[in-house]
Amino acid sequence: MTVSFWQAEGTQPVREVDFLVVGAGLVGCATAYLAQQAGHTVVITERADIAQGASGRNAGFMITGLDAYYHRAVDKYGAAVAREMWDISTQTITFWRERIRQAGGAVRQVDCGSLLLAESPAEAREIETAARALEAAGIAMHYHSRDPLGRGFYNAIENPGDGAVQPVELAQAVFQQSGAELIAGNELYHLEQTTPEIVTVFTRRYIFKAHYVMLCTNAWSALVDPFFEGKVIPTRGQVLVTEPLPAPILTTCGYSDYGYMYYRSTFDNRLLLGGGRNRHFETENGTTDDRITGGVQRTLDDYLLARFPELRGVAIARRWAGIMGFSVDGLPLAGVLPDKPRVGFAVGFTGHGLSLGAGTAERALHRLLHGTSAGAVDARRLL
Repeated sequence: MTVSFWQAEGTQPVREVDFLVVGAGLVGCATAYLAQQAGHTVVITERADIAQGASGRNAGFMITGLDAYYHRAVDKYGAAVAREMWDISTQTITFWRERIRQAGGAVRQVDCGSLLLAESPAEAREIETAARALEAAGIAMHYHSRDPLGRGFYNAIENPGDGAVQPVELAQAVFQQSGAELIAGNELYHLEQTTPEIVTVFTRRYIFKAHYVMLCTNAWSALVDPFFEGKVIPTRGQVLVTEPLPAPILTTCGYSDYGYMYYRSTFDNRLLLGGGRNRHFETENGTTDDRITGGVQRTLDDYLLARFPELRGVAIARRWAGIMGFSVDGLPLAGVLPDKPRVGFAVGFTGHGLSLGAGTAERALHRLLHGTSAGAVDARRLL
């Protein structure tokens, strides 16, 4: 969202802050928590409110790994990076679960595991190969040679350590535990490194003078700084949820069609179904418009009846969309802006912020504060 001259003429109050986080999604709140643990006083500035972007519009899957099958990740990135990314995802999920435990019941979550399911013989061969690659890497999982759900799938990989969460409650809990101050409804329109130690951040309500800034702006990053143009691509995901059912129709997180379809039961026994983007790339890629589209929603409706035929006639309670930030190479970006050494970033989660966000944020924070490498997610790989 842009800010007009009339909305902010440059006469806003000046605030001096120690550590400024831009973005109050899951990654921004995690960064605030980690920065506070490192001894900093944190302010979060957010154009809307906590988890009002993709963090509050996703399926709530806490699943390990990347969006690529494990053997494909090995082929693309190498065995060491594929394993490092798996470890970042397990670190991230451990972080969320500790925040959930500290929240003392304020965050609904379930350790239900996940199923990666094949919808075709070709995808079944990929899943079997991925299972062998995971086994060779020493990663615990269970391979099902047949459909464990009895819904016409071919085979599956089960990750019993995965789970599901209410993501807005999670973001709110992490924010509360961070001790940060939140300034909501406050769009950013410019930032500059004004001295070696100070970053000036221009927002609609304030002009901040910050010792450190961390951008957790994901899909919106290219609107904040031109460094992210061509590196983080805004991409729309769409979801629907049914009216409550008498009992849960699924007891796990399921995803299939190479990860383009995903589904789970909510905590009040609705079926949540999302995806279908791969059949509508022309409308869903490269957009920041978070309105639903008829094409994708019809794809979801058709899928619902094909895989869950017993739900024919069940009303759809709500449909929505969210804008994800897809990295140009599929790995998150953690680093420091080349021309602004006090501005760090953790962005580009390619639809897997719940899987990779906190672990990437921790590496980005260390890169900003101490200059250490962020490893596989270090954005210098793209320079």
